[in-house]
Amino acid sequence: MKRIARFSGALAAWTLLEREVVRFLRQRNRLIGALATPLIFWLMLGHGMGSSFRAEGRGGGDYLEYFFPGMILLVVLFTSIFSTISIIEDRREGFMQGVLASPAPEWAIVLGKVMGGTVLSVLQAALLLCLAPLIGIGIDLLGVVLMLGAVAAVALGLTAMGHALAWRSESVQGYHAIMNVFLMPLWLLSGALFPVDGAAGWVKWVMVLNPVHYGHALLVHALYPGAAHVRVANESLSAGVVGAFAVAMLGLAILATRDRRPLEG
Repeated sequence: MKRIARFSGALAAWTLLEREVVRFLRQRNRLIGALATPLIFWLMLGHGMGSSFRAEGRGGGDYLEYFFPGMILLVVLFTSIFSTISIIEDRREGFMQGVLASPAPEWAIVLGKVMGGTVLSVLQAALLLCLAPLIGIGIDLLGVVLMLGAVAAVALGLTAMGHALAWRSESVQGYHAIMNVFLMPLWLLSGALFPVDGAAGWVKWVMVLNPVHYGHALLVHALYPGAAHVRVANESLSAGVVGAFAVAMLGLAILATRDRRPLEG
């Protein structure tokens, strides 16, 4: 019976993952929005701050090069937001009530939704990596694998956190409000816009305590192995924090999904 239950859970997770990918491919506006906004940020900030910014290490470097990992992190953040908004829509349309009425356990539902967002993040990050040679970032096959692995780890945690927040949100508008006051500051204070060494006072401490900061550091290590573009947390510490964050957020998302009260509203 346990083996059947595990098989049923795995099948449910795979079905939800496949549904997320198919839905994304059918909604081209999501792809444009998820990629265009970070690209605009990257180009505008890169050219606007390029003459006043010099990164440490690798003989300097302009802001386009410094901001590249932050742009990929922003894509991951947007993808996690867009993919978990579907939870609110599915709940409003009655689809989520049907899923919860099935024999599928809560962990399978969470895993399917979260892995769907993670796969989409990896696919979009792979597209953006094609831009790396245009700004002088040399990356080999091993670097690509490490980069996409780092993206998957960060996306897993952020999407699970988005799942927990979306599950408790009563409307898409309410979820956007949470995004603006909670999720976006996590990115802004991750080191994506400015290095932690340049921050002063309480801002620096907030950045050090921010788990997304270590996700950014992991992306930097993957892009610039052996010679980080700026001084960031070491690779082992970053991987440990990102892994712990992902596990904790998955647990939080499962606990949130066990609460059926949002479905009754």
